[in-house]
Amino acid sequence: MKKTLKKRGQKLIKKFSRASVKASEESRERIEENFIHRLSHIKNVRLLVLEWSLLVLALIMLAITQAFWFSASYAEDTFVEGGSYTEATLGRVNSMNPLFATTNSEKVLSRLMFSTLVTMDYSGNPRVMLAKSLTPSEGGKVWTMKLKDGLMWSDGEPLTNEDVLFTIGLIKNPAVNTVYGSNLAGVEVKEGDNGEIVFTLKSAYADFMSALNIPIVPKHELEDANLKTLAEDDFSTAPVTSGAFTFNALQSATLDGEEVIYLSANPYFYLGRPMLNTFAVHTFATKDDIVTALNTGTVTATAELSGLDAERVTSGSYVRQETPINAGVFVFFNTTNNFLKSKELRQTIREGISLESLRQAGHSKNPLDFPLLKSQIELSNYPEIPAENFLEATTKIETMSEEEVIMLNIATVDSGYLPAVAEELKNELVTLGIDANLMVYDETQDFIANVLAKRNYDILVYEIELGADPDPLPYFHSSQASAAGLNLSNYSSTMVDDSLVAARETLDGALRAKKYESFLMHFVNDVPAIGLYQANMYYIYNRNARAYGNETRLTTALDRFTDVGNYATTRGVRDLTP
Repeated sequence: MKKTLKKRGQKLIKKFSRASVKASEESRERIEENFIHRLSHIKNVRLLVLEWSLLVLALIMLAITQAFWFSASYAEDTFVEGGSYTEATLGRVNSMNPLFATTNSEKVLSRLMFSTLVTMDYSGNPRVMLAKSLTPSEGGKVWTMKLKDGLMWSDGEPLTNEDVLFTIGLIKNPAVNTVYGSNLAGVEVKEGDNGEIVFTLKSAYADFMSALNIPIVPKHELEDANLKTLAEDDFSTAPVTSGAFTFNALQSATLDGEEVIYLSANPYFYLGRPMLNTFAVHTFATKDDIVTALNTGTVTATAELSGLDAERVTSGSYVRQETPINAGVFVFFNTTNNFLKSKELRQTIREGISLESLRQAGHSKNPLDFPLLKSQIELSNYPEIPAENFLEATTKIETMSEEEVIMLNIATVDSGYLPAVAEELKNELVTLGIDANLMVYDETQDFIANVLAKRNYDILVYEIELGADPDPLPYFHSSQASAAGLNLSNYSSTMVDDSLVAARETLDGALRAKKYESFLMHFVNDVPAIGLYQANMYYIYNRNARAYGNETRLTTALDRFTDVGNYATTRGVRDLTP
């Protein structure tokens, strides 16, 4: 049996072997017949083979390109979270308590670290910030405010009405002497029955919303502090904050006082964590130092330079952005001066000088005739400024100076183009037949105390803030013609006083417009000042960074930080896959 099976197996193996050899021979014959023997024919169809090969290759490349294209269509090269931004500022930091911010460096830190009840938005209008709502009643004499829900300090503590009332108490306390004392003078503040805060004014004030652009400080950090030394409290060197950034560290940069204050993104900021990880404020003593820092790439940006200073920045790493702000350059006449008491002389000077020449000296792009901006309020009737008439003006001056030589002292500050404007004014007065001296002062507290407060000039060439809402009362109401006031012309007119007060106290837009039209009529006729041009902020920043947008309208230069949460310096690819 075993032998039989073995023989059968051997027969099968031999049979399989023969079949394999036969199949191999047949395959070789077919390959030779159908491929090898036909290779000689390739040259006859080589063009067709090449065309098909190229077509296959093109299809493969198209498929690869399409895959990459679809991948890129769901991604975007843009600014992403992370990175650091360094702003160059002027002035020392004596205190980081925002209620005592006086130098530019301190004001910048205040805006970065502390939120306000109200702020100016990028359309140039006031809007609520920490406040959820602010509603006027009784014709603008009572204002009711409610805070947003869920507000927090950078240490995780809740920000509540108690903090607001505590801050307002500090502001209104004359012993504390904060920089916001005038904002709430004569205003009664209390908490309502339904969790609101009620402000009661002595008289209606249409622009009271802007007065609440004040930073709030934490009660739980300062309630036990000595009010007399509040500016020097430990809080002033390492504050708990509510803004986009919170204090991290302070480093001395040079032996002559330069400092760098490092801020970190505040994870509790009510608008969400900012894109930047850190924001550094680098303080400098002079504008020359800032120009050097920009040319050496030490800082990311600055808003401290005038157009004249900005021309000295030669580094190609920066771009310059010019943005009009709600401020204007004016020629103020001291109406208590022996000569300038004469309205006729003031009118003659305006008639004889070239406003166009003064504006060119200031490199002006936005002429400004009045202490009101059209972006603030649109009037139906603007008074006409009398045309220039040099010959007639010189004739009048000759007649006036027959009795006494007219001698006028001009004052201005060493800021931007103001000295050039004042110099041009001096030359034009001399050409008219008026002797004139020019004094250019440094922008210091001494200038404010000894020149502005004492009205120690006959003519002042100066820039003033005009605010978000039209309110020229501080500059032209007779009650402000004092050392503590801003009536730089010492101008007094009962008719103007009535118009300014009535405009300030009404919420009726049409009535306000009529009152301001009346004011402007007297402004043009009495000539307490001559409008020259609207001021610009020159923001110089690294071209690889993102700051505020070109379409932004700023009330003050500090309002560039309204949307600081979107400032960025780091680029990356953002996935847009749905």
